[in-house]
Amino acid sequence: MGQRRPDRIHGILVVDKPAGISSQDLVTEVRVQLGVRSAGHTGTLDPLATGVLPICLGQATKIVQWLIADDKAYTCTARLGVTSPTLDVDGALTHQADVTAIDPGQLERALAPLRGAIAQLPPMFSAIQQGGQRLHELARAGVEVTRVARAVRVDRLEVVAVEPPHVRLAIACSKGTYVRALVRDLGAALGTGAVVAALRRTASGRFTLADAVDPRALDRPTVAARLIPIRVALGLPEVAVTEADRADVRNGRPDRLARFTAGFGEGERFQLVAPGGDTLAVCEARAGQTFIHRGLSYPPPRGLDARRVVPQSPAPNQGRESGPD
Repeated sequence: MGQRRPDRIHGILVVDKPAGISSQDLVTEVRVQLGVRSAGHTGTLDPLATGVLPICLGQATKIVQWLIADDKAYTCTARLGVTSPTLDVDGALTHQADVTAIDPGQLERALAPLRGAIAQLPPMFSAIQQGGQRLHELARAGVEVTRVARAVRVDRLEVVAVEPPHVRLAIACSKGTYVRALVRDLGAALGTGAVVAALRRTASGRFTLADAVDPRALDRPTVAARLIPIRVALGLPEVAVTEADRADVRNGRPDRLARFTAGFGEGERFQLVAPGGDTLAVCEARAGQTFIHRGLSYPPPRGLDARRVVPQSPAPNQGRESGPD
């Protein structure tokens, strides 16, 4: 078996996800189109949802854990008066109620308890694992289990427009917040039921719609112009290292790396950046030493010259991908 061809594109490409496709299927399409072996997104959007989906390419897949923790922002259209098992209009609508009498005061009273630090019950149609199985797998099998509410934070939850039976909301929240669950709880508080009719992510951490490209119109010049370097995406303080330091970083030599903690307090994070702008490691100052959280390596040559055909590409996910909104 021949040696696997290394990735030559490293960075974050923010795409404007269209409706009707899962986040993972979109990652697969972009990965194959660009000819990279390693790619991953930083937070699932349901097939119904659109908007900001940062895709980490090549060595950028090693920093997903820091990007996935970022806060998110959305615009959401909630449809009042109905419910569904999936908490959105993609599911079978199972209940109807008259919503013509709902007024702004009632909406505000229902939304108020959903702001700030709250305990949110995750939907059954979600990627959370319980007892070794994902909740959405149990839900599709007709099984509903008791879930544990999770601590999330909702910094903004405001009514933008009301066009009965629809209410448009602006939302800013912590990672792991389910917009579908917020809408479910709004409907419960109103006594009418409610589901998500449309959802658009407008920001994921430092990435916004202004950074996003249409994934259906990707070409090499566009990728070259819009690819966000790893060091920029991390946003951590940068410590410049020389080419001669690469081996010490790769081998994690504590005696030779300690000097890089100068100026950092205990527990502060920073990144080691090579002369060409490549992030070599995400580090933390610990007891005067440089602790490497994650090392990155870049096999030469680099650039947007990878082959378009990628062997051993995984088959697209054909099922509904349910995760944090």
